[in-house]
Amino acid sequence: MTEFRSGSRGLRRRGLLALPILALPAIARAAAPVPPLTPAQTARLVAIGGAVTETVYALGMGDKLVAVDSTSLYPPTALREKKNVGYMRALSAEGVLSVEPSAILLIDGSGPPPVVELLRRSPVPVVAVDGAPTAEAVGGRARFLGQVLDAQARGAALARDIEAGFATLAAARAAHTRQAGVMFILSLRGGRPLAAGRDTAADSIIALAGARNVLTGFSGYKALTDEAVIQAAPEVILMMEAGDGTATAEAVLAMSAFRATPAGQARAVVSVDGEALLGFGPRTPETALALMKRFAVLVPA
Repeated sequence: MTEFRSGSRGLRRRGLLALPILALPAIARAAAPVPPLTPAQTARLVAIGGAVTETVYALGMGDKLVAVDSTSLYPPTALREKKNVGYMRALSAEGVLSVEPSAILLIDGSGPPPVVELLRRSPVPVVAVDGAPTAEAVGGRARFLGQVLDAQARGAALARDIEAGFATLAAARAAHTRQAGVMFILSLRGGRPLAAGRDTAADSIIALAGARNVLTGFSGYKALTDEAVIQAAPEVILMMEAGDGTATAEAVLAMSAFRATPAGQARAVVSVDGEALLGFGPRTPETALALMKRFAVLVPA
């Protein structure tokens, strides 16, 4: 079993090279160089996680991929041209290994845990990639994957482009005087909206776009009552385009609780491509900047 990790969070937890019988001090793990895969190990890659797939393509190495997971929606050719090993949180070890990968690029949060453990015990190298939904992690993933795939120059160049995009975003955010109150709705089930609280990718992208999440009293996702929707008083409703089919602008605006909010009264609903919105891949800076501009139109200073 071979496992590498990316990102500062991953470094603190397991290090760049983690073996079952080895426990290195935190400082040593953080300082360890990233060992690149060999050419043979990069010949037949499997990418698990939309951000991983998007970054590999942005590095110009999409031709190395033989399979991706079902969250790998960008570029659109990924799922059309590559084999699909299933949803990242419901993987099958047999399914992943059946495509005969030379290495597996596995984003944090993939599962279920017993399957991930089986993959780690297989002879195939498993590269664990930090999945944090932060600006720092987006650039970090580019550098890390560039190093692991022995494309250091391309990884560094991509990371610089990403960081320049985030710098532009930060400057725009600093000049932004009005924080719109935003509620992200993932789905509508049984007449109740499932909404994002703290510690979610939706919460992070809302903040990057210079807005505020109106739901900070809980972590993760929660089904809201009508009273909670009205009390949160969102000025903008944010959703994914082509989500699970239940959360549409029409469905949200048809609910009496939402019609009682500033967002409902102004019909201020924004729908964005789900992978661009929540994937935290290389497109994140431009997505957040576009969101900021849209929020400014809907909720002027």
